[in-house]
Amino acid sequence: MSRSPLNRRQLLQGLGCSSALGAAASCGAWALWPQGAPAAVPSDASASNQQDGIPSNALSRSNEAYVTLEFDWQDALRSRPVPVRLYLPRSASEARQAPVIVFSHGIGGSRRGYSYLGTHWATRGWASLHVQHVGSDRTLWSGGLWSMVGRLQAAAQDAEAIARAGDLRFALDQLLSGEVGRRLDAHRIIAAGHSYGANTTLLAAGALVQREAGTLDLSDARIKAAIVISAPPFYGEGDPSSILNSVQVPSLHITATEDVIRIPGYYSGLRDRLSVFDATGSARKWLAVFEGGSHSMFTDRTATGGVNLNPKVKAATQDLSVAFLRGVFDGDTSALQEWPRQHAAILARFSART
Repeated sequence: MSRSPLNRRQLLQGLGCSSALGAAASCGAWALWPQGAPAAVPSDASASNQQDGIPSNALSRSNEAYVTLEFDWQDALRSRPVPVRLYLPRSASEARQAPVIVFSHGIGGSRRGYSYLGTHWATRGWASLHVQHVGSDRTLWSGGLWSMVGRLQAAAQDAEAIARAGDLRFALDQLLSGEVGRRLDAHRIIAAGHSYGANTTLLAAGALVQREAGTLDLSDARIKAAIVISAPPFYGEGDPSSILNSVQVPSLHITATEDVIRIPGYYSGLRDRLSVFDATGSARKWLAVFEGGSHSMFTDRTATGGVNLNPKVKAATQDLSVAFLRGVFDGDTSALQEWPRQHAAILARFSART
């Protein structure tokens, strides 16, 4: 008896979830499927790079407001590649250092994803460092369909969750110690991420997980704030407050009423996102819940969550993240206070605990 071959979407919809750090993110992996391979980043002439104070061996692309760079770093201690993309504001200099946002992608993503956030932040003076996690990146989609199950399960285990947090630390070390680092403000660093990347962000921001060997602490003291988009629960870990109460930095949480991960045997929806917000120990934290949408609406995909809603949510997310950063680092909360009124038509809930 013959059997019709499964496509990737059908296969991923049938996957179960393992009990591991951030494993719930794997349950919605198909929603993050990249729309084709990204185009290669053109390299500017070395003279142009040198004029900008940028290493001549870095791939770069110019824009009036920022320069886009890609580095293929290697963490020798962990024998792990750490590819990154950096959106560097042209205004950044040793005299006017730019704050840094280090961004972690969802499972199956890459350093070239979430460009609508990186470009927006860089245009407004914030350097945005997008880290690619090689154990849970877009290479999961290559190879045979049936072996994909094993690859996704491996990506959801503790070892990869720990490695992801190590990627953020290593990438910041490399960036700040390098030639570009002189133009960056090491005292204003923010972690941000979507889905599995939101779990990574919370770990870097102070989340603590108990294991038989003791408390797993992957925090980076340089992280001064966190932007948490569509955070799944720490699957199988019980009370989220026991994990997230230790996160003390200001945090911004973004989700939607239809921000749902659903496969046979597993469901994670808005209630989980709200539980993460409630459990986070930040004395200052904000929550935005958009009406409708989808889990993958916050990626670079342009149609998920509704062709009319999607661009509005992306624009609103851009505005909110910048308002949050200005409120936390500049003490100017006027944009944060005005934001829910400006976007009331697409907003289901907005909460501020300060």
